[in-house]
Amino acid sequence: MRTHPTRLRRRPLASAFLAAFAAVGLLLVALVTAPSSNAADSGCRVDYTVNQWTGGYTAAVKVTNLGSAVTGWRLTWTYGGDQKVTSAWNATVTQSGQNVTAVGSGWNGNLATGGSAEFGLQGSYQSSNPTPSSFALNGVACNGTVTPTDPGTPTTTPPTTPPTTSQPPTNPPGGGCGGAVICDGFEDQSGSTPAGNWKLEAPDCQGAGKVSVDSSVAHSGSKSVRVDGKAGYCNHAFLATTKDIASVGPVMWVKMWVRHTTALPAAHVSFVSMPDSSQGGKTLRVGGQNSALQWNREIDDATLPAQSPNGVAQSRALPTGSWQCLRFKIDTSNGNLDTWLGSEQVPGLHADGVPTGDIDQQWLSRTTAPRPTGLRLGWESYGVGDDTLWFDDVAVSRSEVTC
Repeated sequence: MRTHPTRLRRRPLASAFLAAFAAVGLLLVALVTAPSSNAADSGCRVDYTVNQWTGGYTAAVKVTNLGSAVTGWRLTWTYGGDQKVTSAWNATVTQSGQNVTAVGSGWNGNLATGGSAEFGLQGSYQSSNPTPSSFALNGVACNGTVTPTDPGTPTTTPPTTPPTTSQPPTNPPGGGCGGAVICDGFEDQSGSTPAGNWKLEAPDCQGAGKVSVDSSVAHSGSKSVRVDGKAGYCNHAFLATTKDIASVGPVMWVKMWVRHTTALPAAHVSFVSMPDSSQGGKTLRVGGQNSALQWNREIDDATLPAQSPNGVAQSRALPTGSWQCLRFKIDTSNGNLDTWLGSEQVPGLHADGVPTGDIDQQWLSRTTAPRPTGLRLGWESYGVGDDTLWFDDVAVSRSEVTC
């Protein structure tokens, strides 16, 4: 290939002037449109996983920043149906008409390049609940929006043949809890479907979750109750007592042995659900979020502890693959709560009416003491997260029950 020397040619003065003016103009445009430190100049990716039932839904949302670092993220979208957001966690979510805005909390409000934040919300609808098709991060359209696959698809495979874990009973079958209102080791269950003092429940809707009596795994005696929990609200499944425990008080003690397979996920899940007359029948729940145990109140979605990094650090993970004794005490006269995992009283799962930073400020916003009327044991996921759990030696009493 031959090259030719560059030939120098004169430009008319007017052409040179126009070229210089255009260059200055491009520079001005670049200066005007340069992103500030709180803009996501290359967009984002959003994973929006929705689970719905008649008239209601939950959504687990994960936003990933594909641009430069963002200080104070704000995710916006527009609903195509008549959805109304009723509560949210790990973000502040507001709605005006069909337009929704989610703003990060103080502890997760900044996004590095490639960084992500996860939050959840719950809502209602009357006629339709279509998945949003477009999102924007700090005003810049997301170019990586996806619609997840069926959230009911298991992300982990539970063991098909669980290990034999029966232990010599240190207490009589049923937990050795004396005159408790509930004191059950499930030894009187004769079939695979719970009966007698227990029944199956799946409030609002029923899906793939299952509850069964298991004769191959037990904490004491020879039987326990197994829950095959699946992701998605409508896949929830509970073992519910047929007894009304509203009369237990003023202090209610609850004890159970629980064994689960998969570590608690970042998304919100519950494995204890107690209908609460002080909430008009909505539930007082024990479960997990951000991989640690938490209390959750359905009526206002308050959590104990607060879901800041410091708050979560005051809770504990629920160990997998072994039986764990979980106990809690509810004072129905003043709302105080205490929780023990094994022999440890968990500091982040304690409420005594005195505000403690990163733990109970949100929880204490409601002053009405809880009054549980029932007990459900199972699995309820509000986004993603499967688990296989076993429950044994369950007790509810007005006096202390020990492990």
